[in-house]
Amino acid sequence: MKKHEPLPKPDWLKIKLATGGNFAEIKEMMRGKTLHSVCEEARCPNIYECWANRTATFMILGDICTRACRFCAVKTGLPTELDLEEPERVAEAAEQMGLQHCVVTSVARDDLKDGGASIFAATIRAIRKRMPFCRVEVLIPDFLGNREALQIVMDANPDILNHNIETVERLSDRVRARAKYERSIELLRQAKEMKPKIPTKSSIMLGVGEEYDEILRAMDDLRAVDVNILTLGQYLQPTPNHLPLERYVHPDEFAKLKEEGLARGFRHVESGPLVRSSYHAHEQTDSAVAAIERETSSV
Repeated sequence: MKKHEPLPKPDWLKIKLATGGNFAEIKEMMRGKTLHSVCEEARCPNIYECWANRTATFMILGDICTRACRFCAVKTGLPTELDLEEPERVAEAAEQMGLQHCVVTSVARDDLKDGGASIFAATIRAIRKRMPFCRVEVLIPDFLGNREALQIVMDANPDILNHNIETVERLSDRVRARAKYERSIELLRQAKEMKPKIPTKSSIMLGVGEEYDEILRAMDDLRAVDVNILTLGQYLQPTPNHLPLERYVHPDEFAKLKEEGLARGFRHVESGPLVRSSYHAHEQTDSAVAAIERETSSV
């Protein structure tokens, strides 16, 4: 089998490192409270910028995922415990950071009956108790299609419900583990059905072999279930053992895709090489909420 040669990294993907000040403080706090962040576990390229700006995406339910998606750097295996005190520690950390917008995600916990939905709900409530005016965004797994698990999360009233389809329909089985494209679309549909006023959000990573028209069809599928916010970013291969990178997408193409998304009715589209699902999450929400309010006032 021929080895997949790595592509040279273009200039527009250069990342500015900033490891002092707030970065060091947040790293120490995460260790002190025995918390995990998707920023570290998934090797996010924006960790230096975000942590320097005192923003982070908390990863609950441990750091071992029961799935082995080919694009993801998070450890996989069989988790051995469930930390019922974790929601309170996340809330303490969010308060200590003075967050106005808190993003909470998790590993997939297919070993749990509710997929960890009750811990998501407890985390939302714990943050709200300490910080009533802090927006809480949750980035959830698909819970294997368990509607009752999704209802547990939606009943806790997150400010944003995020679930990523990750890639186009044709590549979904190759890129993701156990997750199904149709199941993800259905979860987003159900979330909107349960709580129509809660904005929904999803993300697609580019550069894994998708065609341009397939990206547009994925946008249409998301809009068909009234997803409000879309993020588009460049896939970066975490290690040589992960899914090979097929191409680097030029910033001009990202700009064009942003126009396509807005034309389809997304309230906000964040599109660029270094964009990740939670990148500039606060600004994404502000933009989407403002657009929704403008629509409502004009009706």
